[in-house]
Amino acid sequence: MASPGQRILAGVSGGADSVCLLFMLLEYAARFSVQPAAVHVNHGLREDAGEDAEFVRKLCERVQVPFFLREVDVRELAAREKRSLEEAGRILRYRVFEETAREFGADRIAVAHNLNDRAETMLFHLFRGSGVRGLCSIPPVREKIIRPVMCLERNEIEAYLHIRGIPYRTDSTNDEDDYTRNRIRHHLLPAAKQEVSPQALSHMCAAADDLAQLEEYLGMQTAAAEKACVRSLPGSPGGICVSVEEMLRFHPAIQKRLLLALLKRLAPGGKDIARVHVEAALSLFEKEGNRQVDLPFGIRGVRSYGNVFLGREQPRQGKDPGKLFRKVDLAPEEPERPITYDLNGCQAQIRIFFAEKEGKIPENEYTKWFDCDKIIKSPVFRFREKGDYLSLSDGRGGIIHKSLKEYMIQEKIPREDRDRILVLAEDDHVLWLVGWRISEYYKVSGNTKRVLEAKLTEEPETGETEEKHGGAY
Repeated sequence: MASPGQRILAGVSGGADSVCLLFMLLEYAARFSVQPAAVHVNHGLREDAGEDAEFVRKLCERVQVPFFLREVDVRELAAREKRSLEEAGRILRYRVFEETAREFGADRIAVAHNLNDRAETMLFHLFRGSGVRGLCSIPPVREKIIRPVMCLERNEIEAYLHIRGIPYRTDSTNDEDDYTRNRIRHHLLPAAKQEVSPQALSHMCAAADDLAQLEEYLGMQTAAAEKACVRSLPGSPGGICVSVEEMLRFHPAIQKRLLLALLKRLAPGGKDIARVHVEAALSLFEKEGNRQVDLPFGIRGVRSYGNVFLGREQPRQGKDPGKLFRKVDLAPEEPERPITYDLNGCQAQIRIFFAEKEGKIPENEYTKWFDCDKIIKSPVFRFREKGDYLSLSDGRGGIIHKSLKEYMIQEKIPREDRDRILVLAEDDHVLWLVGWRISEYYKVSGNTKRVLEAKLTEEPETGETEEKHGGAY
């Protein structure tokens, strides 16, 4: 969890668990020269919250540990984002931990979850309908977050503090049954220890460790399945294309995991995708024939030509998709600086550079290089139009032209999606049918002097791009 010489920031509420954590870190510091500090988050939800903060401040002063006090408005976040107070508090708490860790220069953030917390969370997730990932419960280590007292039951923690004569605060809300977790804590877990096995909690946590290893393995298998049968289509309502034949090669458990991951990727915030939605999407693979299913958040699954397309309808400018144009500047003031163009629910970054500076052509499906000197007029990102064509290899070293419509039919692109897939085109000559292929004529060769790089990315939720060209031309 930590190495000698590191700085460790501990979240200390003043309760038994976090006070125990602080004193264990002090013991560890005396032996291995780690540097502990404490942060207390005042959520402003209880009248005596200020007393908790003052208790922790004095405790840290007595043991000579740096102390940070932070105040957050949990009710405001819960109301604004329509979250429970418990969830809003957790979000703000970890946000404060991260910010304070940067200020203190901490290598690790220690929080005081114990064995009971892990067992409670495991049951909570099970009852709410979780899969393997949720049953792993709280991990002992997650990136910078460490949980050093995860191995201890709550009664062991309280006994340790009592024997050492160390004071702590008691949160009165922990004794109430208003929260689901409290009811699990007060009724289910004691019954399990008394009626089933005194070691019930430790057995549950051992199972959680086994499930965590299983989850890691299944994650690797799911990633392999995605690589084998999934291709994304930025800017298109069929945002993700899944090969039915390839998908059916995998075990149903992997199919379900992959579909859950894909649907969460399409859902705002990755939330509210349930087992029933995964089963509905899975039905597209199990039964032959072209059809579709409608899912939450405007997500639609369409089976066509041996593929299943998953995506959300994207807002477009006007009723005619052909009216969406983004002209690429071939003579920017700073050619090698990427310019970002807003597209149909995604973004394109364009830069121009000399070929000898970067020799290896990228193999990324959504990063393409073009011979800039062969492009005479400024190309545009748009949707297909009548007369569009691609240049393809004839297999004998020559080039032939094929209409874009004919190519789409050949590649079995569903009719309903053809007008909504982005193209980068110079007049009616298509440089790139996004998500499919580029034109042979514009490919980079050994004679290329200047390269135009086009990179498509999903629209970021926050943050500014270097430069935006958002107007329609």
